[in-house]
Amino acid sequence: MAVSLSSLPRSVILRAAESAWLRRLVERHGMRLGAARFVAGTTLDECVAVLRKLNESGLYANTTLLGEAIADRAAVEAIAAEYEHILERLVAERLRANVAVKLTQLGLSIDPELAYGNVERLVRSAEERGTFVRIDMEQSEHVDATLEIYERLRAAGHDAVGTVLQSYLYRSPADLERLLPLRPNLRIVKGAYLEPPDVAYPDKRDVDAAYLRLVENGLRGGATIAVATHDERIIEHVKAFVAREGIGSDRFEFQMLYGVRPALQRALAAEGYKVLVATPFGPDWFPYLMRRLAERPANLLFLLRNLVRR
Repeated sequence: MAVSLSSLPRSVILRAAESAWLRRLVERHGMRLGAARFVAGTTLDECVAVLRKLNESGLYANTTLLGEAIADRAAVEAIAAEYEHILERLVAERLRANVAVKLTQLGLSIDPELAYGNVERLVRSAEERGTFVRIDMEQSEHVDATLEIYERLRAAGHDAVGTVLQSYLYRSPADLERLLPLRPNLRIVKGAYLEPPDVAYPDKRDVDAAYLRLVENGLRGGATIAVATHDERIIEHVKAFVAREGIGSDRFEFQMLYGVRPALQRALAAEGYKVLVATPFGPDWFPYLMRRLAERPANLLFLLRNLVRR
C-alpha cells in the first residue's frame, strides 16, 4: 500500500533530521533541489535581496541567522557581532524588517548571563535604530530561561523586544498569564520541536484549540499578538475575533514563513492586514528545513520533484 507523504508523522521527519548521512546529503544538494524556497540564501547579501522583494510586495519581514545550540564562547561572540551587523544593514537598507534570535546561539547553553548580556546589547542597539528584536522559543527545556531573560529585559526598561509562546506546550496558558502584566509583544506558534506527550499535546486538534485560546486571551489581556500560522481556518477565526472585539490593527499581525503560502500572504496584505514573513538565512539551514518539512510533510513532494528533474 502506498503511503502519502502528507500523512507521514512529523516525528519521523524530525528523527530523520538526526541522521548525519541525511544531513550531508541534503546540505550537498538541498539548495539546488529547492531548499532555497524556504531559506533566503546563505549570505546576508542574498537575504537582503529577498527582503527587499517582500517589502515591494507589501509585506513586512524578519530575519534570523540560522543556527542554534552553540557551545563555544568565541563562536557565540561572533554570532552576536553578526547580529549587530544585520541590524545595522536592515536599517541602512531602509527595509521593513527586524530580527529574531535564538538564545542558544547567544550563549544560553554556556551561561544564561552570557546570553542575557548579548541579547541585551542587541535590544539596546535595536532601540537606538528604531527597530525590534524577537527572542525565539526553542525546546521546552529552554522555556524557563527564555522567559526569565525576557522579563529581565522588560524590567530594565527595554520595550523593543518580544518573545514566543508555543501552543502545544501544556504550560503556555500559565506562561501567558505570567507575562500579561508586561503588556508583552508575543508571537503565538503551534510548536516545531519533538516533545514528549507529558510536556506537549500530541493531538493536532488540541494544539489548534490551545492556539486560539492563547491568541484570544492574549489580545483580551492587552498583549500585542503576532498570529504565526498558515492555517486559513485559524486566520479567519482571528479576523472575526478582532473585528468583534474592536481590537485595533496596531495590536496584532499575521506572520508566515518564507516560501509557505505566498499567495495567501499577499492576499491578506491586499485586504489591509499587516503580514510579516519570517525569512531566515545562513549556512546552517538543515535543522530549520527539516522542521519546516515536519510541520507540513507535503513539502517533501516539492523537494522530491526537483530531485527527479535534475
